[in-house]
Amino acid sequence: MILAGDIGGTKTNLALYSVENDKLVPSVKNSFPSKNYPSLEAVLREFMTDSPEPVAAACFGVAGPVIDGTSKTPNLPWFLDAREIARCLDLDSVGLINDLEATGYGAATLDASEFFTLHAGRAEPHGAMGLIAAGTGLGEAMLCWKGQGYGVLASEGGHADFAARTQLEIELLAHLIDRFGHVSYERVVSGPGIFNIYSFLKDAKHLSEPAWLKERLAGGDPSAVISAAALANEAEICVQALDIFVSCYGAEAGNLALRARALGGIYVGGGIAPKILPKLNDGRFMRAFTDKGRYGEFLARIPVHVIMNQETALRGAASCAAAQLKS
Repeated sequence: MILAGDIGGTKTNLALYSVENDKLVPSVKNSFPSKNYPSLEAVLREFMTDSPEPVAAACFGVAGPVIDGTSKTPNLPWFLDAREIARCLDLDSVGLINDLEATGYGAATLDASEFFTLHAGRAEPHGAMGLIAAGTGLGEAMLCWKGQGYGVLASEGGHADFAARTQLEIELLAHLIDRFGHVSYERVVSGPGIFNIYSFLKDAKHLSEPAWLKERLAGGDPSAVISAAALANEAEICVQALDIFVSCYGAEAGNLALRARALGGIYVGGGIAPKILPKLNDGRFMRAFTDKGRYGEFLARIPVHVIMNQETALRGAASCAAAQLKS
């Protein structure tokens, strides 16, 4: 039995897999609101009460940098230590990797039906690839061909400086500098980023906030409320907020494509993309992606796909745990 985890700022997904004929077969799965627990170990103790047998190997993808088997998550007050987690599970060791690294390995297990293509492009065989994923935060990773498959290079690129490209984005940047000091791409391209953009439009641009929208925002997840209202064209302020978000998302995906020379393609993961697919597919994302001056033609040849399977990171973590059993 293999235990895999996808640890995010909003929720922690855990799953048990068995290995049958070299294939991972899911058994028990559950999702936990991360901020309701003091630690990953507390979540594991609750989850493992449903385990039918002992775990032989485990690996966890975490939304944060992993250094020497530890991680201090930026969007969750947890400190993860692979040694402590192993003791909790009565194992000699466990894998602890970045969540985008796990997603990268998981993407290799998906079939064509689990992607949505924004731009077909012309993929270079065995070309480098980039992975970008907006959710509670913004994750990025690069994939390079290693002869027998792709290796994944974890990155903290989502915390690099936000680069404004238009006069409106310059005003947004100034607004966020006043609020946060340093402004990373994650402050704009993430779930909280959607609300940051919305707040800028309301406070600095004085766009009206309907009373019904104020009530919805008070009673639900703000980014989800804004996105749903934008897709339904219910409020102009929400439409503009999501337009800016998608444009900035596409621009940073293009930046990643340049940095990685991602001629094998760019993959868009995370929980937000599948929910706003009509907006991603209306051309705004790809216009920002290719709007790189002299390198526009270079970027136009790069395929761009959205990962539709929300368990990709779990699959990747499980694949890494299965590899531990073979080594």
